[in-house]
Amino acid sequence: MISRDLTFVLGGARSGKSLHAEQLASASALPVTYVATARIGDEEFAARVARHRERRPAHWALLEAPLDLPQALARIDAAGHCVLIDCLTLWLANLLCPADGSPPVADYLDRFALLEQTLMQARSKIIVVSNEIGLGVVPLGAATRLYVDELGRLNQRIAAISTQVTMMVAGLPLHLKQANA
Repeated sequence: MISRDLTFVLGGARSGKSLHAEQLASASALPVTYVATARIGDEEFAARVARHRERRPAHWALLEAPLDLPQALARIDAAGHCVLIDCLTLWLANLLCPADGSPPVADYLDRFALLEQTLMQARSKIIVVSNEIGLGVVPLGAATRLYVDELGRLNQRIAAISTQVTMMVAGLPLHLKQANA
């Protein structure tokens, strides 16, 4: 029997996945911590982050975890609490494409396993957001192919342990996996 409450929301760019996840978190009626994985690198992205921030309720706690997501989740995990992680896509980008231009973080696969383990043991209601980027053409370039492949593998791992999985398309939720009633 699965005792965890883990919802995975994925979709393409501008599909409504973050808004849907925020609505689920609000509907939980639990105290919410928003875990942001973004690393702001330019003005345009800063404006995107600002729009997300403005949309969220002011009373939600915020925790920034661009690299140490499993450790951050373990620190805040508690029964009677909701954690919204937005998003795995940016977390992986931070691991594979460090801001200083150095090579990918060597232990990123270990970090995947640690995140999976932390999510499986979580007592909080957890909502995880990620992009589904594997529906397009095969990308040119080894680094981009590595990123697309690893995000696909990470998404599969999180979907497998989730109690609910929702794919967002054009703002509409498609329920791929639902918790047993």
